[in-house]
Amino acid sequence: MSDVVSHDAFQTLVRTLHEIPEPDSADRWPTAQMELLTEAGGNRWNIPTSFGGDGINAAEMLEVYRELSIGSLLTTFILTQRNAACQRIETTPNAALASRLLPLLCRGELFATVGISHLTTSRQHVRTPVVTATTCPDGYLLNGSVPWATGALCADLLVTGGTVPDGRQILAAVPTDRIGVTILPPIPLMGLSSSQTSIVELRDVVVSADDILHGPVERVMSAGAGGGAGSLGTSAVAIGTAQGTLRMFAEEVDRRPELAEFHAPLEQEAAELCRQLRDAAVSPQPTGPLSAESIRRRANSLVVRSAQAWLAATKGAGYMVGHPAERAVRESLFFLVWSCPQLVLEGNLRELTCSHPS
Repeated sequence: MSDVVSHDAFQTLVRTLHEIPEPDSADRWPTAQMELLTEAGGNRWNIPTSFGGDGINAAEMLEVYRELSIGSLLTTFILTQRNAACQRIETTPNAALASRLLPLLCRGELFATVGISHLTTSRQHVRTPVVTATTCPDGYLLNGSVPWATGALCADLLVTGGTVPDGRQILAAVPTDRIGVTILPPIPLMGLSSSQTSIVELRDVVVSADDILHGPVERVMSAGAGGGAGSLGTSAVAIGTAQGTLRMFAEEVDRRPELAEFHAPLEQEAAELCRQLRDAAVSPQPTGPLSAESIRRRANSLVVRSAQAWLAATKGAGYMVGHPAERAVRESLFFLVWSCPQLVLEGNLRELTCSHPS
């Protein structure tokens, strides 16, 4: 178990996040939650010790995400996007850029996020690249719209990229105050609106060699270390969210013991997925139950079914806007669309439609 997870301060953070009111609209950022995260050292967890961070490894970070999601999916999701930016900066061959940015991120003097879905899973069916990168005397000009950038209005730095004319891609660390960067108002979502996820428009945004993290290469998101779409990190968040839901479902069981037979199998399933998540972190498998795809598909299923079971158990009360069960249902559906590669999507659709591959 991670030293962070086993520390009293972290467990206090998880409990506090679970107990304090959380915003649920696109015009409200979770300021209190993010301050608590900073106070608990969240800025340092995934930053290498050489830059002042705690340097916890990838397997330990999975436990952090899972446990933190029990307290707040919203806070954990925002942290994953910030950490994804840090990870891309850490793995860049541009050592000067990493040395400049990582200490600032570690100390909380910069807040970074990512706008990379268009390079992985989002809008991959569109023939024309969503964001293009054309050469100019100073480096590249980025043009297009980044479809998903969480916390963009609060971010100082956006890790994003584009496609050069020959099909290769670049990834860059772009200051959000750079000329040509326009952050649109946050998108109202079915759930997690307070993550303030926005479209970011790029119009002739200059990125120089000093800004480039990776590329130009084919499939730039495969460059360096990184979780990638459908990685174990997203599964850890899904499992933790399901466990948080099941804890609240358990309170309903305490009042109505006849519900125990429906709660217990979900608890057992969550415990088994936790075990498999830890095993996969130590010894990842390309196929079978310990593959990232299999764990993600089953984690998606668990989090959705747990929320729906809790809602059913609460009867009409849970269907009222503002009840935690209705919010849990809305937020659980996020996992069907967040960082969901094709094979995971197909698995989700087969379960939902009771179909099987021919």
